[in-house]
Amino acid sequence: MRRLLRSPLWLALLLALADWATGFSDPVAHGYWHAVYKNWQNAAPQSIVVVNVGDISDLGSAGEARLIDLVRSSKPKNLYLDSKFHFDKISSDDAKLRVALDKLGQNTVFVIRPLNNNHFIERDKFEIPDQSLIRNRRVAVSAWQDNFIWFAESAPYWVEIDGTRYPTFSTELSGVHSGLQSLYYPDFSVDPDTIPFISARALLDGRMPSAALAGKAVVLEASGQESSLRYFGHGTVTPAAFDIAGAVALSRPINVNLSGLAMLALVFALLYWGHGAATKRTKWLAYSLVLVAVLPLPVLLRGMGLIAYPDAAMFCAAVFASIRIWQKRIKRVQHTSASGLPNMLALSNSTLPVGCDVVVASVARYEEMLATLPRELHGECARQIARRIAVGCGATEIYHSDGGHFAWTEEARPLDMQLSHLEGLRALFAAPLQIGPHTFDTNIHFGLDRNEGVETATRVNSALASANEALANGRAIELFEAHRLAEAPWELSLHARIDEGLRNGDIWLAFQAQWDIATNRICGAEALIRWNHPTRGPIAPNAFILQAERAGRIDALTYWVLDQAITAAQAINAKGERFQMSVNLSGQMVDKPDLVRNFAEIAARRGIDPHLITVEVTETSTMGNRAAAVHNLTQLRQLGFRLSIDDFGTGEASLAYLADLPSDELKLDRRFVARIVDSDRERAIVASTIGLAHALGQTVVAEGIEDAATLALLRDMGCDLAQGFYLGRPQPFAVFEREYDASGLREFGRV
Repeated sequence: MRRLLRSPLWLALLLALADWATGFSDPVAHGYWHAVYKNWQNAAPQSIVVVNVGDISDLGSAGEARLIDLVRSSKPKNLYLDSKFHFDKISSDDAKLRVALDKLGQNTVFVIRPLNNNHFIERDKFEIPDQSLIRNRRVAVSAWQDNFIWFAESAPYWVEIDGTRYPTFSTELSGVHSGLQSLYYPDFSVDPDTIPFISARALLDGRMPSAALAGKAVVLEASGQESSLRYFGHGTVTPAAFDIAGAVALSRPINVNLSGLAMLALVFALLYWGHGAATKRTKWLAYSLVLVAVLPLPVLLRGMGLIAYPDAAMFCAAVFASIRIWQKRIKRVQHTSASGLPNMLALSNSTLPVGCDVVVASVARYEEMLATLPRELHGECARQIARRIAVGCGATEIYHSDGGHFAWTEEARPLDMQLSHLEGLRALFAAPLQIGPHTFDTNIHFGLDRNEGVETATRVNSALASANEALANGRAIELFEAHRLAEAPWELSLHARIDEGLRNGDIWLAFQAQWDIATNRICGAEALIRWNHPTRGPIAPNAFILQAERAGRIDALTYWVLDQAITAAQAINAKGERFQMSVNLSGQMVDKPDLVRNFAEIAARRGIDPHLITVEVTETSTMGNRAAAVHNLTQLRQLGFRLSIDDFGTGEASLAYLADLPSDELKLDRRFVARIVDSDRERAIVASTIGLAHALGQTVVAEGIEDAATLALLRDMGCDLAQGFYLGRPQPFAVFEREYDASGLREFGRV
């Protein structure tokens, strides 16, 4: 038993079984089915018609008698008469009602409901009508079992009253009086709002022809009906809705409750398979199937008449996932070197973002340094080296191995810039290290891996091997070239591939809407380049742009984007409203001598007012000449182009950036915007930035808006423009144009 409890899988199973036995997860099951039936709704059968006599209550028993005669004459297939008609009085009008009841044929069924409308069958009290009225006609009982908050869940096929068995109403409606189990489960996907309801007064006044009831199952529902039962997906509904939902479920070939144990067994089997799988692909397949089993599968089974409650299975999966996450966290702690820094194994097991290099630094004579130091200073030595590296490269995490290797990741720059950066970092170690009373001269060498798309562990080992080679050969930096050689056919032909992609449409523009918060309309869009390669599939924009920069194709792509964006801007502006189009400008191009000339030529050739084009300037760390970049941007602005500082608050896009570069617009980075709802600090930063931008005459665009709460806060802060998935995803121009045309006809932000 102790061994089982150490296993996250078996521990999750035991806890799930205990949860199922005690019913603690019933709220989970209730919430699941309530959400399912809010979104899964089918039309009620049109063969069952409900006539409510509530609107003829002022006519008394005489009106009820007329109604019964009228319905009987319409020749319904079956007539289900609610027993709560007031036919036990002695007035002359009640005598008419009795006569009308006496004329009813054998296709009449009296429906008995609880006297106190109680939803607990074991406490229900029923009163059977006078046998002189029923005679030899059938009697059915409407009786339901509910859950802990009074939502109907199931019903028996029959109920025993005073020693007599009576079928339940749903079995009479469906004609199915027995099943594999003693209970049946209604189909709450039946939308109660689609049940055919006919006004009793409309029938009596002739506004509704009684022929509409011919051949139908007609339910005469008495006035004043109330029920404390609730209907999944809706809440309180007319009492007949429960019986109709039960009849629809009984019309299926099977109606069987598999219980929560069946789902628990399935999920446990999948977790067992995934937990013991040898490959990550198999693990992800198994865990993906677990999600299918606990989310859509119960719905699919219920559509076939098999009732499977997923709460115990959800509990089991949640417990297992929580334990595994906790174990991985503990493992990560264990993957820490003696210095307290994360070790190489921690880096190897991580997932690297797109567009980063792996760098490993090897410190010469590191073992000799440690041999000189007392043991208690070994960690301090490693930490001092790591701090010096972090200051030079800006990395937030430095990984360490006890052999004198330090690793980190950096944004991938062009190779010459990356090499120059590492040379500068190496210069930081010209100053000696002071460890306690000991002073050490340091000599550091770098291994660099730039191989995108390779497993992290492989990249770390590549950089490590390169660092050792650099140390052995006395070189400052060694670049691992294996993957570059493997990718040579692709990179050497990138020029032709890009041209081919532009010709055949594999490279295309997506447009993401920008909303004017004040006018509640789309006022602009950002043009975003996309590439769906025929063999490689969709290429991530960051990786694609990075490859284009390395291959020297970013200039041609930028001008192509500008030309295509102008076409879209002209099409929208032709509709009448002013529309602003934004295009991105790579940091590699900002200081190019021909930048301004090319932008001016394209605008003139296309005949567009440059004021309608916003140029978003991204990270400038890659520009070689900052003075030339500022000069170019100033000239672009003088030509009429609007300038926007993109991703403000990160990297180079800082206050110094705002002070140096001429601009009209400031784009708040999504990393700040996404946290303003939950973080007072981030909210204050964004509010202050908006105030600063407005003080400088800047328009403020907030990007990365993914929910209504964030949008509302930005509106209160006075933000000008809004952009994000909540308001609209990047999409082809034809789709975007339809969205733009419809934007004035719908509520702001409802996408």
